[in-house]
Amino acid sequence: MRQIRVLVVEDSMLFRELLVQNLNADPAITVVGTARDPFEARDAILKYKPDVMTLDVELPKMDGIEFLRKLMPQYPLPVVVISSLSERVFDALNAGAVDFVAKPTGVGRAQMEAFMKKELTVKIKVASVAKVSRWKKAPAEIPDHPLAENNRDLVVAIGASTGGTEAIASVIKDFGSDIPGVVIVQHMPPGFTEMYAKRLNDQCQVCVKEAKTGDQVLPGQVLIAPGGDAHMQLTKINGIYQVVIKKGPKVNGHCPSVDVLFESVATVAGNKAVGIILTGMGGDGAKGLLAMRKAGARTIGQDESTCVVYGMPKVAYDLGAVEYQEKLPDIARRTYSLVGKM
Repeated sequence: MRQIRVLVVEDSMLFRELLVQNLNADPAITVVGTARDPFEARDAILKYKPDVMTLDVELPKMDGIEFLRKLMPQYPLPVVVISSLSERVFDALNAGAVDFVAKPTGVGRAQMEAFMKKELTVKIKVASVAKVSRWKKAPAEIPDHPLAENNRDLVVAIGASTGGTEAIASVIKDFGSDIPGVVIVQHMPPGFTEMYAKRLNDQCQVCVKEAKTGDQVLPGQVLIAPGGDAHMQLTKINGIYQVVIKKGPKVNGHCPSVDVLFESVATVAGNKAVGIILTGMGGDGAKGLLAMRKAGARTIGQDESTCVVYGMPKVAYDLGAVEYQEKLPDIARRTYSLVGKM
């Protein structure tokens, strides 16, 4: 089996050495080089031709995000950002990074082992098969007229993982205030979902917030499941859709899980829903989307050409859960088309 060649870009000597030591302990990974700043990284990329680069956001001589913006158009390379709890990770994803991990709060042996085995090595392996060519976004054709009054009876459910932060943004930026209530599970560490929701809220026509139990699913509003140890489910109380955030074990290796959300939508909303599965590794959401389709919901899967990782949409497609397979820029338009016929 060919090893994944990794370049580590980190200015802290202690943390850099810990990364190298722990990454090399994984038989599927070999660190081919290290760099302390973007200028050393540029030379190392040309010299070692790594498969994946890990990148600290805070770097001397040039900001890590600025480095990404300069690097990706000239030398597309799968990048996993290592960052403290900061909204800047979303700038890095927007600049071309595949994914990110939260920096451990300490460098003790137990903390590093958990960080490496549960977070970084997994993200590196996913990034090694990711597409890093950026797609050109075409504007979706949104209807000029408002949707029917009964859109309070409808719900749109979206699930995504690797590459999903940008894919979700691309879709909901084309939603107007007339879109039925939207519920989303995006695999993301705790703490980051609130920042992500606030960021999208500033950029979109719809209202976007991190969900909490009791939040109503209303037209023009997007609820994002909080990262952590709880799942988000749809319920209906007194004829109004609401969400419940409930602690539980991981499903398909994830908490929150897309399957848990989709299965609740299938049960509660039935044929009054649209399910959308976007880019991501693994199969979370595929069975839930199939349950939605069997319940009469309309379903959409992102196509292979526009996915960063064609994993979750492929599993769903192969199961027969996907009714329409669409390029990312066309998903909002298709959603409006389907909702308009309900």
